[in-house]
Amino acid sequence: MRKAKLVVLDANILIRGILGVNVPHLINKYCDKIDFFTAECCYEDVKKHLPAILKKRGVAPELAMEPLKHLTRVVWPIGEDIYTACEDEAKRRIGKRDEDDWHVIALALTLDSPIWTEDKDFFGTGVAIWNSGNIEVYLSG
Repeated sequence: MRKAKLVVLDANILIRGILGVNVPHLINKYCDKIDFFTAECCYEDVKKHLPAILKKRGVAPELAMEPLKHLTRVVWPIGEDIYTACEDEAKRRIGKRDEDDWHVIALALTLDSPIWTEDKDFFGTGVAIWNSGNIEVYLSG
């Protein structure tokens, strides 16, 4: 059953969902009321970059496995086939800032949803953007 609100998470929020405190707290607090989604490629980015981040922090990689597993149960990965119809529009909106971000914008356009990110490249794309400092305003409203 679809919940009242949706949010699309960028890869940087997924990483904070594994390593942070505030993001997991907010996701757990609102997962019964909010549908959280991400582009499947965002999880691929997390798996690609997480080992280096963990190594830099001196954290054993196995410590991130349980939080990652939990995250995949509450933040649903959506395949490109679902949002590909919005690809051209998303690429036009993101422009040359970070062309790989088109996936997140296209998913948000498809779902008519805001994006939760810390990436400033999304500002000015015509999609509502929330960061971790103010997302609870949207989640609780």
